[in-house]
Amino acid sequence: MAEKLNALNCPNGLFVSVCPAIGWQPAQGVPRLLPEEKLAQEANPSDHPRTTTLFLNKSQTDVREKRKSNNINNMSPGLLMRKYSSCSTIFLDDSTVSQPNLKNTIKCVALAIYYHIKNRDSSRSLDIFDEQKHPLSREKVADDYSAVNPENRLIYRFIRTLFSSAQLTAECAIVTLVYLERLLTYAEMDICPSNWKRIVLGAILLASKVWDDQAVWNVDYCQILKDITVEDMNEMERHFLELLQFNINVPASVYAKYYFDLRSLADDNNVGSLLEPLSNKRAQKLEAISRLCEDQYKNVSKSCLRRSVSADNFVHVKNTKAILS
Repeated sequence: MAEKLNALNCPNGLFVSVCPAIGWQPAQGVPRLLPEEKLAQEANPSDHPRTTTLFLNKSQTDVREKRKSNNINNMSPGLLMRKYSSCSTIFLDDSTVSQPNLKNTIKCVALAIYYHIKNRDSSRSLDIFDEQKHPLSREKVADDYSAVNPENRLIYRFIRTLFSSAQLTAECAIVTLVYLERLLTYAEMDICPSNWKRIVLGAILLASKVWDDQAVWNVDYCQILKDITVEDMNEMERHFLELLQFNINVPASVYAKYYFDLRSLADDNNVGSLLEPLSNKRAQKLEAISRLCEDQYKNVSKSCLRRSVSADNFVHVKNTKAILS
């Protein structure tokens, strides 16, 4: 059974992982990033919060085509079905950046991966992720597996099965997408029909160990995917980490950017909208949460204030008597 992932924040600024079972070792004496490497890191959306995510750029091609196909005088069915808030009715969902909706998040992540595959520029890949050389099941892989793009529903079912069986959270799905895009950027490869399953599996495996306190072990995934071995999982995980240069750190700003870009993707494609009218019960719940947060903020603010003496207390202040020698 593989050992649980332990993350070490090294003093040289690199985020290195250690796992004795598969041979990860902390970097010793690794030099700091050069200026050009820092610029490249800032251009990487999985490392820098100001850069637009790759999947959102990939999806804009289809969004523009959909807008062009719509006649000016004819509104699309999606626009007619969209719910808007008014003075009398407010539509809200239960998804927040700290507690995203699991089903909607998985749908959006699957759609992001679908656009990555559909609008890829090339089909660069590595043997470790090739499903023909490392199959996930005993079923024979189709001859045209590398030429046919998977449908969005197939990607969603694959991710949903892993998340449901391993009981993973929605936050883990967002971190999975961050690791996936970081892999594509660092390794200079593409996610395509021949490797998408193993890339997604590797990203989920790593994200579950980094994010969840009670991580899923590699042998647990072997129970979900019956025909894969622990040795294969360990080898894929080791290669995944090496290609990431052991950078598994996800800043809060990057996480928030991916969350809101996924919401934008869902809005552009009318995916998983669970907007419901604000009822009295939900309004009271929101008010209670807001009041609790406000009270906590007041307590923090009071503790940060500097104590001072008012004019009424000046009479109690006694000056020290001078001693003349």
